[in-house]
Amino acid sequence: METDLTRISIIEDNEVFRNGLETLIDGVPEFKLSGSFDNCEDAIKTAEDDRPDVILMDIDLPGMNGIKGIGIFKRLLPEVNIIVITIHEDNEMVFEALCAGASGYITKSAYYSKLMDAIKEVINGGAPMSNRIARMVVESFQKNYDTPLSPRETEVLELLAKGKSYSVIADEIFVHKETVKSHIKNIYFKLQVNSKADAIEKAHKEKYI
Repeated sequence: METDLTRISIIEDNEVFRNGLETLIDGVPEFKLSGSFDNCEDAIKTAEDDRPDVILMDIDLPGMNGIKGIGIFKRLLPEVNIIVITIHEDNEMVFEALCAGASGYITKSAYYSKLMDAIKEVINGGAPMSNRIARMVVESFQKNYDTPLSPRETEVLELLAKGKSYSVIADEIFVHKETVKSHIKNIYFKLQVNSKADAIEKAHKEKYI
C-alpha cells in the first residue's frame, strides 16, 4: 500500500546528480519520490503537503543554504529525517548540519549503494555517516592530551571556562586564591594569550579542555 511507502524528497541543484537520485529512488518499490527541487525555498513551500519521511539535501544551494534549510524543515516537520549529501568534509560544515538537525551526513563520493543503505539506516533510527565523517565526529569529542598545560592548570582552566570565580576555584581544588592566580598566569604564558576569554577560546579550539 502507498501509505506504507517511505516518502523521500530531494533538494539538489546539480541536475545530473539530482536526476540520478530520482532514478535511484524510483527503482526501489518501498520508496516514493514525494518531491524534487533545486532550492530550499520551493521545497519549503510544499513541505507540509509533500510530508516527506526523508529529505536528501545538499548544503551549497542557490538562495537559502542547506544549513538554514535544515532548521526550517525540522520546525515544519519535526519527525523528518534529513540526510546531507555534499562534497564538504570539513568539521565546521559537518557540525553545523548536525546541530541544525540533520540525521546523517554522506559525501557525494559515496556509491549509490551507500546512499541506499543510508536511507534505510536513517529510517530505522540510525545516523548514517561516511567513515571519514564518523571519525571526525568521534575525534571532536576526544580531548587533546598533547597539551602544554599541567593537569592542575587544565583543571583550573576548565573551572574558569564554567564561569567559576578565582575564590570558588580555590575552594574547589583546596588551594589559596593566590595559587589559582599563579596557575592562570602560567596558563596565559603557555597558551600565549593575554585574557581569560582568549585562553578559553584557544583551549576549546585545541581541545585542551
